[in-house]
Amino acid sequence: MDAALEEALAAVRRGDWHHAHRIAQTREDALACWLHAILHKIEGDTANSRYWYARAGRRYEDFSDPVAELEAFGRVLAQT
Repeated sequence: MDAALEEALAAVRRGDWHHAHRIAQTREDALACWLHAILHKIEGDTANSRYWYARAGRRYEDFSDPVAELEAFGRVLAQT
């Protein structure tokens, strides 16, 4: 499991978007890019979010609810 991304996920779950974002933006692997995309979706920055989805090899449209997507992210993260 990836401790830094676990910390970022915990931060966003408790509402600390900025801390989660600081962690996500230091990485360029697909999983971190996916979290980065979700964070910008939560923020409402669609263009930036779409950029990070492309970097992650995922699609913006796959989840309409960012909370549900964070849960999916957490399940994937737990399998790493």
